[in-house]
Amino acid sequence: MNNPTFPWGHARRYNSYSEYFKLSFGERLQKVAVDAGFTCPNRDGSKGRGGCTYCDNDSFNPSYCQPEKSVTLQIEEGIEFHSRRYKRAKSFLAYFQPYSNTYASLDRLKSLYGEALKYPGIVGLVIGSRPDCVNDEILDYIAELSRSYYVILELGLESCYDKTLQKINRGHSWAESEDAINRAASRGIKVGAHMIFGLPGESCEEMLAEAEIISALPLDNIKFHQLQIIRKTKMAAEYLDHPELFNLFTMEDYLVFIVTFLEKLNPAFVVERFAGEVPPRFLVSAPWSNLRNDAFNRLLEKRLEELNTWQGRLFNVS
Repeated sequence: MNNPTFPWGHARRYNSYSEYFKLSFGERLQKVAVDAGFTCPNRDGSKGRGGCTYCDNDSFNPSYCQPEKSVTLQIEEGIEFHSRRYKRAKSFLAYFQPYSNTYASLDRLKSLYGEALKYPGIVGLVIGSRPDCVNDEILDYIAELSRSYYVILELGLESCYDKTLQKINRGHSWAESEDAINRAASRGIKVGAHMIFGLPGESCEEMLAEAEIISALPLDNIKFHQLQIIRKTKMAAEYLDHPELFNLFTMEDYLVFIVTFLEKLNPAFVVERFAGEVPPRFLVSAPWSNLRNDAFNRLLEKRLEELNTWQGRLFNVS
């Protein structure tokens, strides 16, 4: 089977995010990040302090994305920023990204989301949050928006294992993750998920088993990141004190792992990202020699072609 027919309707060997938008909208949709000044329940004391042990939002926030600026100004500067690189991008998604962007009153969310959707060229929202920050009232509102705009609720899951979630100070359980996804999907909301591979204490076998666990959920999109140790985080201190407790992926090891994981993954899931990309100045170590995501994707697609395999080839195969 040298030229398999893939269920997602294009020739790439995984259900590509960029190709999904081209098929669905006839054009590229570019995300524009917005920092609306949210926090998280494991930061403000309602569930804990200090946040996730690996987290430093400054490591992935673009320079224009600052909570002191209005939503409108951040979108304006973000569109200008992205237009230099993606000259053909005409439609944009406002990406409420840092921290938990449903962790506020419904009135505040309506004001912030509404301001974003009024901006010319914004056709929808990506709302990053946590499984424990989406009550039914908020989900009902997001479902209402979804009937008029492209809206996806992106939930940080990070791991399927409670032992790991406790170790990294997430402040929620895997059962809460499943519940939030199911409640959102039952309302017709598109749901994305974020997973981190290489968290301390997880074996390769445990991480590969997560493919079957998440494949059973009603997800639309999925993002994967390899663990990177960010300076000035609690995890960085743990790593420097006890590096033997960490087994960071080399690029080659991660490539092998992702191919195996992808073969088991539900082919209906649109894969938005395979690896994280952090500016070198934020990293304690850079084992991949600062390989960019597009370069990693090319290596991955070449490996999939060489092995004549694809996303979901072994999905639901006992």
